[in-house]
Amino acid sequence: MSAEIKPGLKGEARIKVDENSTAITYESGSVRVFATPAMVRLMEKAALSSVDPLLEPGLTTVGTKVEVKHLSATPVGMEVVVTSRLVEADGKRLLFEVEARDEAELIGSGLHERFIVKKESFLKRTEGKLTSR
Repeated sequence: MSAEIKPGLKGEARIKVDENSTAITYESGSVRVFATPAMVRLMEKAALSSVDPLLEPGLTTVGTKVEVKHLSATPVGMEVVVTSRLVEADGKRLLFEVEARDEAELIGSGLHERFIVKKESFLKRTEGKLTSR
């Protein structure tokens, strides 16, 4: 693990809410507002963006846990900005606080856990499931 990956590391991701990011499109609801799964995707992206550039070649991170609250709906046309802050770095385990805001207010918050893995062995192990079925 890189010495630069330590608590306090920050990441950010943003999106302008459009039809592709609504609850209707994600099939997670029947209203034309920013979907919870789209918010979670952005939270993972923010966390990933903060650590990926610091990893040694051949390493990546994978998401393993998300605990979030979606606090308020966001309409199509508004921008959403998600920030992440690394709060724990315990070996290969990384824990981030994540927060989503639209142009009016806080819309989501929670925790996101990622693990640092060797990309090649991770993919080999995962693809091994195809031969064991």
